[in-house]
Amino acid sequence: MDDLPLGELDAFVAVARERSFRAAARRRGVSPSALSAALRRLEERLGVRLLNRTTRSVTPTDAGLRLMERLAPALGEISTALDQLESSRDSPAGTVRLNVPTIVARAVLPDIATRFLKAYPKITLEIVAEDSFIDVLAAGYDAGIRYDERLERDMIAIAIGPRRQRYVTAASPSYLEGRGVPSQPEELLEHECIRHRFTSGHALPWEFERDGRSVTISPSGPLVANALDMELAAAIAGLGIVHTFEEALAPALGSGALVRILEDWSPEFSGPFLYYAGRRHMPAPLRAFIDFVKSDRRSTG
Repeated sequence: MDDLPLGELDAFVAVARERSFRAAARRRGVSPSALSAALRRLEERLGVRLLNRTTRSVTPTDAGLRLMERLAPALGEISTALDQLESSRDSPAGTVRLNVPTIVARAVLPDIATRFLKAYPKITLEIVAEDSFIDVLAAGYDAGIRYDERLERDMIAIAIGPRRQRYVTAASPSYLEGRGVPSQPEELLEHECIRHRFTSGHALPWEFERDGRSVTISPSGPLVANALDMELAAAIAGLGIVHTFEEALAPALGSGALVRILEDWSPEFSGPFLYYAGRRHMPAPLRAFIDFVKSDRRSTG
């Protein structure tokens, strides 16, 4: 009984309902002979006659009627489930869980996520922003966003957001008026600097480059935090110099609350990547998000 094919059971119900091989064959888009062969195989498997056949009529036997009464609702449920699955490919529904750096959640994803959710109203994006580097799949996420040097092995990566970014160094006008404007990265060691520490406990050194010359320093200062908003507030208040993503500083730079320094020492680096495991049967919501990102990159260049 375990190897009974659903196709033969469905064929039986179709013929029993129509009381005709020809009518059932037209409805199913197959030949009457194919249906007849399927019914013979089913009856042989079961060892029971399900249909009485004459040259003028086809009627279910008593055993056939009892089987049809039990099968029809079950096959209807299966058909509904398959229809919903088919529909989900055209209008996917569900949740996509992403683990992303805080700067990506702040400066890259808002525009992309807004346009994606408008295009796919049945999908929910669940975004967790953190700067620790975890195994996103082991942690239950569908995909992650990282910068190239942090990509995990055996993952597929596609570009998302700006392709080039850079760190910018800045301070408030009041700080620079009181302490002077450094002209070389090494001079930052004599200044108050606001540092960022990742949740892993690691604080990246500040890197600078100009005309092929690279300088790496680890300055000190009154504040070390893993919260960008706190770091920006401290810099705007005149507590020290900040060094972070240009996108994060853009509003304060635009308003004049902060002023760029060492601008010709700000090298560019590669932008972020969306990465995910290459799975043959990918969840429809994740596939929709990946396809949207790919299409978005092609349309924006």
